[in-house]
Amino acid sequence: MEVAVVLGTSKSDGNTRLLVDAFVEKTDSKIFDLAKYQISFFDYTHQNKTDDFLPLIHELISYDHIVFASPVYWYSMSAQLKIFFDRLSDLLTIEKDLGRKLKGKSISILSTGFDLNCPDCFIQPFEMTAKYMNLKFKGSEYVTVQSEIDSNAFIKAAERAVACVT
Repeated sequence: MEVAVVLGTSKSDGNTRLLVDAFVEKTDSKIFDLAKYQISFFDYTHQNKTDDFLPLIHELISYDHIVFASPVYWYSMSAQLKIFFDRLSDLLTIEKDLGRKLKGKSISILSTGFDLNCPDCFIQPFEMTAKYMNLKFKGSEYVTVQSEIDSNAFIKAAERAVACVT
């Protein structure tokens, strides 16, 4: 199974990246760090259709499973990932054929944060988007980073995430 990881964070070398790296080491996935792309916010007049969003989607459709990775920021996904999700609207309006190529693919989440448990309100947008776009939601893995970094926590979460992908 070909797996892509879409990393959306303000700190590309932070805790979420540590979790992503542990996952990639076990799956040989490819990372797409949104910090390396110029993706503009959703625009009803589609003046932004020449940015990096559509080329990125063209790459992502070749994968069977997409992992979305984000720290929990104010009980929600990162701004970078939220902009990416908002732009999925392009696949329902101006690029319907491209959007249809995502149908049936599966997705999951990797996340980190300071709460003991991942808030349900963080996971719900992913689940609801999957349902709306006919994607299979396979679950999420969360690592709390309240104090010093425990590399074993990242490794164990990555192992659980691999199990939900396969």
